[in-house]
Amino acid sequence: MLGESGERVELLLPLPAPRSKVVLEEAILLRRSIREWARSPLSLEDLSLILWAAQGLAGYDGWPRRTAPSAGATYPLELYAVLGEEGVRVGGSFAEAGVYKYRWMRHSLALVREGDVRRELWAASLRQEWVLEAPVSIVICAVHRRTTRRYGERGERYVYMEAGHAGQNIYLMAAALNLGTVAVGAFDDAAVARVIRAQAEERPLYIFPVGVPEKPSKGKFEELWKLLAEFRKRGKG
Repeated sequence: MLGESGERVELLLPLPAPRSKVVLEEAILLRRSIREWARSPLSLEDLSLILWAAQGLAGYDGWPRRTAPSAGATYPLELYAVLGEEGVRVGGSFAEAGVYKYRWMRHSLALVREGDVRRELWAASLRQEWVLEAPVSIVICAVHRRTTRRYGERGERYVYMEAGHAGQNIYLMAAALNLGTVAVGAFDDAAVARVIRAQAEERPLYIFPVGVPEKPSKGKFEELWKLLAEFRKRGKG
């Protein structure tokens, strides 16, 4: 997918804007690890918000700030989105299947590799079916040197903390949008890097398959209150 100049075509994402009527407390209550998907695509608007929640631009105060905290604002994370065939709806059509890199400053996706590579990603992730069947998977990579050159060996820990922050944002945004995801950490690092064509220093840390759940998460605070009351009565915890 090349433009007339020979450069990769860029897919501009819809600008971040409120889409959910779910408040933060409800998103936390509904957050689950989902592994079974309905045969439905994501909308480009939903994918836009999930990527933005993970690593998007949140403001500028002399330095660009992102949606997840980073030690010393070193921002070591890079995101890739693996789109399956007819996995993302764009108006009355679909985004081209392929591997895209998230460009956070422009809030856009740059095509890295054409074609539906979900089966390759599934093989690289030890054949976990939810990776194969999800319409989209988000791969979080890290360039550790960005953080370790400032903090030394301690920076390794900070990178993993940051990946956790970004991953939880993916979970919560998915819950708010009535979507599902699951954090996948078991995979062949080198194989995943080859599938997404990661750059030399980018090390895959997480895979988040995202889709419409076969069974949506359910939860009510009234039910939680009853459960907590029962545990208090039993002296649990």
